[in-house]
Amino acid sequence: MAPILDENTLEFISHGAEQTRRLGAHLGALLRGGDVVCLEGELGAGKTCLAQGIGRGWGISQTLISPSFVLIREYGRPGDSLRLCHIDLYRVSGPDEAVGLGLDDVLGAPDTVCVIEWPERAREAVPHEHLWVRLTTIEPTRRALAFTASGERHAEILRRFRHAAFGV
Repeated sequence: MAPILDENTLEFISHGAEQTRRLGAHLGALLRGGDVVCLEGELGAGKTCLAQGIGRGWGISQTLISPSFVLIREYGRPGDSLRLCHIDLYRVSGPDEAVGLGLDDVLGAPDTVCVIEWPERAREAVPHEHLWVRLTTIEPTRRALAFTASGERHAEILRRFRHAAFGV
């Protein structure tokens, strides 16, 4: 799979967890408050690896860990009032429960970057403006990543990400 030269989509094959983290770091460096990144894929597809890279690129000093049992983990970065919320909706039954968790307070908030694992469990709660990443297992160490931007801000993120990661 080669990068697709379409303004709102990009496909790529990662050959390992560290490469997935490096891609995430490129993406994380581009994010600012109000941005929402949705990570969809089966168990073990690499969602948390990508989220860890996003956190590293965004400037978090500690390693992001999966929020499976707490649902939302909040991270700050030194010298900044912004926060990154790593959200895991695996155990959520639907959009009503997701909103009940207070997602409407963080999704799209100008002081918050949101990275959501299992967003398809509450798709209706996801704001229109977002970057959706579908991760698919191809082989034990290879993953297909399909990026789709929705909204002008996230299309700009995808353009900048494409250039930073692939030079195109």
